[in-house]
Amino acid sequence: MAPRDLAAESKHYAEQYWDKGYAIVRGLFSKDEMMEIQAEAAKVYADGLRHHASYRHKNLYYEILPEAFAGRRYVLQGHWFSWINPFFEKLRRDPRYFTILEPLLGRNIKQPAQQIHWKPPGAGLTGYRFHQDLRFRERDESFEKIMTSWINTGLAIDPATRENGCLRVISGSHKKGYLGLSDDGPLMKGATQDEELKKAGLDLKDIVDVELEPGDLAIWGMLTVHGSDANKSAKDRAFAISGYVSAETSERGEWAFRDGQPVPLGAEPVICKYEKLFEKPGPFYEDSKWYAA
Repeated sequence: MAPRDLAAESKHYAEQYWDKGYAIVRGLFSKDEMMEIQAEAAKVYADGLRHHASYRHKNLYYEILPEAFAGRRYVLQGHWFSWINPFFEKLRRDPRYFTILEPLLGRNIKQPAQQIHWKPPGAGLTGYRFHQDLRFRERDESFEKIMTSWINTGLAIDPATRENGCLRVISGSHKKGYLGLSDDGPLMKGATQDEELKKAGLDLKDIVDVELEPGDLAIWGMLTVHGSDANKSAKDRAFAISGYVSAETSERGEWAFRDGQPVPLGAEPVICKYEKLFEKPGPFYEDSKWYAA
């Protein structure tokens, strides 16, 4: 079998991204590699469980669903765990990510976001209403700049299926501009109704269930309408999301690749997303009780 030419394939993924608003890269990481990734993700989850409530220290963050609400403690999200996990620090700048992203972001790439989303069976509140990630960003740039300034990648750590709450995208929705879906409240409370999507000019037939095997990678943009259902299965679904930006258009984020070369984290975190961390870097606990409201 001829060796895989990921650089040539990346042009196809870029074309699909522009056409559909998302793309899927099958088998980016091997089964053996995924066994190690799964083991390291379990370590991150176990570290999060040490905290009784959501915990933040600079970029590191764990979102905790506490026993008082769910009967047992769950970790729903971990952010920027590369600061405590050398394996994930190296993985975030794996050259395969660069090969996929270069046709869209260029050779100088920063990383403002790193997350794992878990959907533990029994947690309940693990779905995400349909939305566009531009809801969290500035909205005054052109379509081309928006779609190439920040790209999310989602690596399937566990199998991602319709039953356990896989990513769902609305194909072609990125071409409709910003639609304001789910701007009225938390993404993890309730579900998007079909009528809301239809009112926004979206066709339900364009909803795609992005079912993935461990090692598959999905990419989507700031204007791509996406969401997911809660986990209805007996199996967890861990999904590693890394957001990358063109360093030419954004100063925010940790360097991932400079002129195509991987860049390790520095001595101190660069505040990536939350402005309040400049004044209150932590460590501290926070509990908005959004889950109980």
